Amino acid sequence: MATQSSTVTEFDSEWNYSPRVTTLFGAFTAIAVFGWVVSTFLSGIHFWAIPQIPAGAELSGSLEVVTSSWAYVFGVPLATLGAVYYLTTILLAVWWFDTRHPLIIKILTPITATGVVASAYFVYLQLVPIGAICPFCMMSATASVFLFGLELGILRTSELPPTTSMIDDAGALFRETTTHWLLLVAAIGALTVVAFYGVTLAPVPGT
Repeated sequence: MATQSSTVTEFDSEWNYSPRVTTLFGAFTAIAVFGWVVSTFLSGIHFWAIPQIPAGAELSGSLEVVTSSWAYVFGVPLATLGAVYYLTTILLAVWWFDTRHPLIIKILTPITATGVVASAYFVYLQLVPIGAICPFCMMSATASVFLFGLELGILRTSELPPTTSMIDDAGALFRETTTHWLLLVAAIGALTVVAFYGVTLAPVPGT
């Protein structure tokens, strides 16, 4: 396998990436952004559109899904939790592009695996208890599957040390991180979701 050395002298660990890894991470980032957009849009539906539905209105399709009792966790829309999930994957992808450290890849593995398991459960809820499909929810579920698949592809095409041997690199990893870029991405993502919610507080007549 052709490999491209990405060893950094500031770190104790040594690793090799395939030239394909950068492309895979680019696709990973694009899909994570897509998932974030879909989840943020659905959050806006929860914040603004659903409260405008008249009591007793007959709902079907997407609205039946997003207004069900399964669409919330402790009062927080699943879509908003999904936006947080995708924003986390975006931040980790940006962090990897900044440092190229494999510890970030290892951190992404359980996160993307959890996303697939959660998405599978939400798809089950749509198909069985609710009996209706939300296309936007299915887009999000598909995005989470692709993220996990790309993560596995990155692992398979890389020669990485065990996670335990990279723990000592954690301090150097933070020192090598361009923190302001991560903070900028986090602020843009979080403030967008907050702005969607803020619209509901605007003194608009009839709402």
